Amino acid sequence: MTDNRKLIFFLFAGIGILLALSSCTPSNEIPTPSVTPTASLTPEPTSTPTPTITPTPTPTLGIGSTWTSPKDDMVMVYVSAGEFTMGMDADQALGICNQFVSGCSRGWFTDEEPVHKVYLDAFWIDQTEVTNAMYALCVADGGCQPPVKNYSKTSTSYYGNSQYDNYPVIFVDWNKANDYCTWAGRRLPTEAEWEKAARGTDERTYPWGNDAPNANLLNYNSNVGDTTVVGTYPNGASPYGAYDMAGNVWEWAADWHSWTYYQNSPTENPLGPDSGQYRVLRGGAWQYNDCYVRSAYRWSYPSYSYLNVGFRCSRSP
Repeated sequence: MTDNRKLIFFLFAGIGILLALSSCTPSNEIPTPSVTPTASLTPEPTSTPTPTITPTPTPTLGIGSTWTSPKDDMVMVYVSAGEFTMGMDADQALGICNQFVSGCSRGWFTDEEPVHKVYLDAFWIDQTEVTNAMYALCVADGGCQPPVKNYSKTSTSYYGNSQYDNYPVIFVDWNKANDYCTWAGRRLPTEAEWEKAARGTDERTYPWGNDAPNANLLNYNSNVGDTTVVGTYPNGASPYGAYDMAGNVWEWAADWHSWTYYQNSPTENPLGPDSGQYRVLRGGAWQYNDCYVRSAYRWSYPSYSYLNVGFRCSRSP
C-alpha cells in the first residue's frame, strides 16, 4: 500500500472512531419526568352540630299560682290536689251559732256531719264572684239570659249600670249560673271543691282562719247593707287567695243538696247526689251573721233568683 493510500485509510478510520465515541457520550439534557396526575380527594363534609333545644320548664303550680281566663278576664287561683277535712261537728257548729243567734238548734247543722276526709284532684277556681260586667259579656254574646231583676237592696239600677260593673251579679238562678260557666269554658264548682278552696287543709272555720269575723275581713251582718265590689276584703282571703268566700253573696255549687249525703259520700272527687229538690249554696251573704259565713256551712235553695245570691266558676287543669 502506498503511503498516500495509508494516510487516507487512517484518516477515515480515525474519523469513524470519533463518530462512534461521539454517539456513546451521554447527553447533557436531563429528561423531564412525566408527572402522573394525582387524583384529587373529595373533602369529607364537615358535620354541623345540631343545636340542643332546651325545653321550656313547666311552671310549678301551687299556692299563689294564678291564670287569667281569655273569655272574661277572670283571674283564677290554683288549688292543688290532695286531701282536706270536710264538714263540721254539729255540736261545734251549734256552739258558734249560740254566740250570735238565740234559739239555735243542733238539727240545723247535722247535714255537715260526719266530718270526713276527701281527696280532690287539682282545680282552678275564680278568685272573685262573677261580676255584672263579666256576666254582661255572656249576655251580649248570646250565651246567657239577663238577670231577672236589675236592682239591688239599695240601688234601683244595679245590673247594666257601669257604677256597679265590678259588683257581683245577682238575681241569677242555678241554671243561669251554670250557663255562664259553660260559656266561659268553665263549670260550677262542686261543693267539695268550693269548701276546700275556702278553708284549705287545716280545718279552719273561716277562710282567713279561726278568728271571729269582723268588718275588716268580709261584708256580712248587714254592716254595709248591700253587696260590695268583689275583692274588697283581701284580709279575708282564703289560703289559696280566693276573695269573698265568706259574705257578700251566697254562691251556687254544682251539687244537689241532701241532709244525709256526707254519711255515704265518696272519698274521692264527690259530685253530690244524682238528683234532688234544692241546689247547694255556700259562703253566706252580706246580711248574714258569723254562724252562716262558716266555710263548712251548707244551705240550699230551689233554683230561684235572689238579691243575695251569685256564683263563681271553676275548671280542671
